[in-house]
Amino acid sequence: MGITTVAGVAVQAQHRASCHCGTVELLLDLPEGIVDPRRCDCSMCRRRGAIAASVARDGLQIVRGQAHLRLYQFNTHVAEHYFCGVCGIYTHHRRRSNPDQYGYNVACLEGIDPFALGTIPVNDGVNHPADRTG
Repeated sequence: MGITTVAGVAVQAQHRASCHCGTVELLLDLPEGIVDPRRCDCSMCRRRGAIAASVARDGLQIVRGQAHLRLYQFNTHVAEHYFCGVCGIYTHHRRRSNPDQYGYNVACLEGIDPFALGTIPVNDGVNHPADRTG
């Protein structure tokens, strides 16, 4: 079970998320709330500083702004990092460690204060499991 309430605000089973300027809007299926919130210490996540949480790949719908999303890939070019081409806010990414899931920017959830989540675990992205051989 995930986090279903943040500072008195309920996480909806279908919750809207948007970039800063509102050009990109997502609809996320979050029946269990915010699942697996985390930070990552890889070179990309360290710089963007976002808290990411998981949603099933079919649980993320782009409602508006598809044409304004920009894709960024690096290293193995497996993960797909998306951000708004207008305001630059990272909205979501297709996960390298689990391509059947998206990670989404918790700060983009409408009405949810990411600072009210308290301490968030940090994943070791520098030593990513997909980089290990054998």
